[in-house]
Amino acid sequence: MDFHSLRPTRRSLLAVGVAAGLVAAPLSAPLAATAATSIDGIWQSDGYGTIVAIDNGSARLYSTTRISCTPAGEFVRDGSRFTAEGEQAFTVQPARGHAVLRVEGNVGEKRLRSLRKLPALCMVRGPTGPLAVFDQFWTDYAENYPFFRAKGIDWDSVRTQYRPMVKADMSEEALFDLLSATIKPLGDAHAAIRTPSGQTFAGVRPGTTLPDEQLEARIRPYIEQTALKGVKFTSYANDRIGYADLPGRIGYLRVIAFLGYGNIPDYTAELNTLNRTLDRILTKERTTGPSKLRGLIVDLRLNGGGSDQLALDFASRLTEHPFFAYSKRARNDPDDPAAFTTPQPITLYPSRSTKYTGPIAMLTGGSQMSAGETFTQAMMNRSPRPVRIGENTQGVFSDVLVRTLPNGWQYTLPNEEFRTRTWQTYDGPGIPPDLHRPVFTPTDITNHQDPAFTTAFNLLKK
Repeated sequence: MDFHSLRPTRRSLLAVGVAAGLVAAPLSAPLAATAATSIDGIWQSDGYGTIVAIDNGSARLYSTTRISCTPAGEFVRDGSRFTAEGEQAFTVQPARGHAVLRVEGNVGEKRLRSLRKLPALCMVRGPTGPLAVFDQFWTDYAENYPFFRAKGIDWDSVRTQYRPMVKADMSEEALFDLLSATIKPLGDAHAAIRTPSGQTFAGVRPGTTLPDEQLEARIRPYIEQTALKGVKFTSYANDRIGYADLPGRIGYLRVIAFLGYGNIPDYTAELNTLNRTLDRILTKERTTGPSKLRGLIVDLRLNGGGSDQLALDFASRLTEHPFFAYSKRARNDPDDPAAFTTPQPITLYPSRSTKYTGPIAMLTGGSQMSAGETFTQAMMNRSPRPVRIGENTQGVFSDVLVRTLPNGWQYTLPNEEFRTRTWQTYDGPGIPPDLHRPVFTPTDITNHQDPAFTTAFNLLKK
């Protein structure tokens, strides 16, 4: 489910699975866990509020809070993978005393523990009225959102303020506006809600603009005319990636998403397209010998995100040495906002294909989000370290949980932290640049100026 065409929602965990229209019928009877080597049974994720019920070659997913359990999709076993049309495949592997779930295209893994039976809430259909909708929405954020304290939001006060406004006979428009009002102060682009009719609210950091097709339609011609000045710019991967050779053996590589490279929503297909694209861009002539690039500008100022794994796959073509990318962890105690899963350190390894390993100037801005930011966070540990030029990124890094409300509406929320080696997180303010330059201001567009690009080009020429 995408809230923005250039913002492919990263379906976290099994949020993968929580595909919008997939509704699985409740199990007719509890499933008993079998031997330790089997994955059949009922599995509860550590964090992520998800139950996976595996039996007879299928996996049924449920999104849970302390007050709700919502069917969230059904996947069919295909060899070692569980698949569903239009969804990311995942695997479940038994381990000593638990199981491990891995989603194709997601970074890291999820730990699962065995349950004796499916919780009672998952066996019956709950209320569907406005109050039930509000309570599930508020509770899910209360149990999973990691950033209330950092953003100065008292979520209990939000409930006190808005719950009395919920009326049994209130219109859908009024309920939508009320739910939107509760999350708007978060200023979080991963906090969103959508109705079946397409009415959508998504947060945004104040002073920034979310990437979408309309913004891209304005910005790309401006870049081609102002920065590139007519230099041939070639698009690849469904117009998500573009490249131009600039004077002085400087390369210009623009990436507006880490997803959507083809028509098949499958990680392996996306990776194959990405690698074919980079094979055409990072040629032997551009990466080795006397004609190799002296520098590379990587433009992420309008990047709607996508798959963290594809972002790391991309980064693996820009290094010859392994390096630490980031650690990620998720909230895992509904009653303790400070409780998280064990951090998973992620290491980036060089690709075996052709690679560019020279100096990089990275253009950043507020319309760069999600996987576009985790890519930048990982590349901060590359050697030589890229110089970041522009403005702070949007400030949303977590995968998103995709949920369904009792009335059929969908919403998303983040539940993870991405931490640096020094244990810093950039959620909220975003990653700051090394060199501050204005990005896509009306004055610069009118005057055909691009200060960030010009700074990067001049820096690499030296």
